[in-house]
Amino acid sequence: MSESPTAARPSDPFADVKARAAAAVEAVRVELLDLSHRIHANPEPAFEEVKASAWCAEVIAAHGFAVEHPAGSLATAVRGRITGGRGADGPRIGILAEYDALPGLGHGCGHNTMASSGVGAAIALAATRDDWAGEVVFLGTPAEERGSGKEIMLRDGLFEGLDAALLYHPCDRNHVEINPLASEDVTIVFKGLQSHAASEPWDGRNALDAMIALFVSVGLWRQQLPPHCRVHGIITEGGTAANIIPDRTRAWFMIRSADQAFYDDVMKPRFRWLIEAAALAADVEVEVEFSGYASTMKMNGVLAGLWTANAEAHGYPDEGPDPTSGSTDMANVSWALPAIHPDLAITDTPTAGHSTEFRDAAGRPRADETVLLAATLVAETALDLLLDPSLVERAWAEFRGEG
Repeated sequence: MSESPTAARPSDPFADVKARAAAAVEAVRVELLDLSHRIHANPEPAFEEVKASAWCAEVIAAHGFAVEHPAGSLATAVRGRITGGRGADGPRIGILAEYDALPGLGHGCGHNTMASSGVGAAIALAATRDDWAGEVVFLGTPAEERGSGKEIMLRDGLFEGLDAALLYHPCDRNHVEINPLASEDVTIVFKGLQSHAASEPWDGRNALDAMIALFVSVGLWRQQLPPHCRVHGIITEGGTAANIIPDRTRAWFMIRSADQAFYDDVMKPRFRWLIEAAALAADVEVEVEFSGYASTMKMNGVLAGLWTANAEAHGYPDEGPDPTSGSTDMANVSWALPAIHPDLAITDTPTAGHSTEFRDAAGRPRADETVLLAATLVAETALDLLLDPSLVERAWAEFRGEG
């Protein structure tokens, strides 16, 4: 890009204030891109984002935010708050950031760009605080890739009192509507009885037999699963030696569906039955843990419309929903308060997320420009809400299904 994405004339209303927010992002360009690159070069998996969370906390504190780190029960969660120069009586807008990486892959989902853009939006709103009343709350949210950190933060009360939550995500296309799948991690441990595989195999109860039976059952189950469902897993413990009947095996599965009711009423119970049937067939015990729940998304048209108008003013029209779907705990937030999770491209060619290609793209100049653009658009959308509280009322009315 030859021209900074923050240089375009912002959309009305409040174009002058938005222009100052964009200028504030441009003024900290070096700081934001350094943050993005540091996080990219130091990938930390879920709940272990010690460096990334500390760096984000330090930067927003330096720009006037009162910072809690840790925030709530998570050691790597961050909350920063700043009140408008016209008083605290106004909307409370959440600006979110993610920073966890994928084990073994690094930032293959580009969360380094999400952290730095969230920080940039927070800085821009602090720079324009004399123009608005209310509060901006920065939330650094751990463990999106596994563990549903936002769900834990919801339970901790860190989203209470917020009127909207805004978070950008990197992609290979620009769009505001997303359709994530309901998803859960499932840890399965089969426990049998060890014995010598040659001398007295009849004395053992084979935990690996149960695991193989489960994988076979899942493979057969897929024939009857609707297209909106996904089930996939890996064996993380399979035994210790070929001549020992395994007394313990462990697997990590993920089950998903685009239909929330189908997931809750059909898919999850059926998967439990398959696990229990495998244990019964092999005469072993089983322990099952469901964790890291993410829901489907409750889109908010009011917030989406504001984002789209701001993006189009900068020359980025909406390209429609992504035909591929993953899962995100931002969807959990969308059922607690009005929220959006728009995507912006960090590549100019189709590039799958959770890939080495996407990881590498997240550290290149194209992604750097998207960091600045995302920071600007998040800040401008927040300003729409802060400067016109009637928009907040409309977003809540839609959320509640009124009118």
